[in-house]
Amino acid sequence: MTLIDGKKISNEVSDELLNEVKKLNERNIKPNLVIIQVGHVLASDVYIRNKTRLANKLNIDTELVQLDENTTNEQLIRLVNDLNNDKNVNGILVQMPLPKQIDETKIISSIHPIKDVDCFHLVNIGKLWTARKSQVRLKPCTPAGIVELLKRYNIPIAEKKAVVVGRSNIVGKPMASLLLLEDATVTLSHSKTPNLHEVCKEADILICAVGKPKMFDKSFIKQGATIIDVGMNRDESGKLCGDVDFDSVKEVASYLTPVPGGVGPMTVVMLMKNLIELTKIQIGE
Repeated sequence: MTLIDGKKISNEVSDELLNEVKKLNERNIKPNLVIIQVGHVLASDVYIRNKTRLANKLNIDTELVQLDENTTNEQLIRLVNDLNNDKNVNGILVQMPLPKQIDETKIISSIHPIKDVDCFHLVNIGKLWTARKSQVRLKPCTPAGIVELLKRYNIPIAEKKAVVVGRSNIVGKPMASLLLLEDATVTLSHSKTPNLHEVCKEADILICAVGKPKMFDKSFIKQGATIIDVGMNRDESGKLCGDVDFDSVKEVASYLTPVPGGVGPMTVVMLMKNLIELTKIQIGE
């Protein structure tokens, strides 16, 4: 079994992005990302810190706008509109989750598609399902990072059977779209799919994204399959773990992502890749 090292691959991609930013800098162009945080959630603080750290490494400007937890929809949308109209801002990120009084759908829709660094706007999601592969420049970060891992480990995707377990708008649905663009045959399933064991055992590539600790043991896995674990959970002892029972699945998988250190590092670096793409789009490239 080969362990898929997300930290190693994210560093490789980061080095490549640094060269792209240097080329932009030579033309007096410096990508700029504004992160908006409403209230304080400890996990969000960690994510923002990781994003800011990588941005600094890549010579990308970041600005964190922190708003009171009682901020209204109208106040947040007004800020987003101001940033939409600011030519010095290339990307806008509203850190999730948001307080309960905020309508996430309205906020996502208020971000201009060419400043939507998360690739959550309906226009950008629609392109994943309707445009040709060569026309898709922005991709949701976690699914894009997974495809990058598969390619960098020379794991075939085309003509393979891929099963995605999980139907979220952030991972499951766009994951299915990106795999289709790579010519995989895709089954999009979820925790309520009948005969889920049998569905998963048909997969050459299995993407597990349901948020249930160690749900997938080796009984779900076809011999020699590639297993991508998107889960980020705590087990009964409080230890960080994925959706996959690592010790069980490693006996039958050919490739397997660890938690932590697998998919996670790729999400942040693909966010920066999106920001660079947005910057290029905005200057007409």
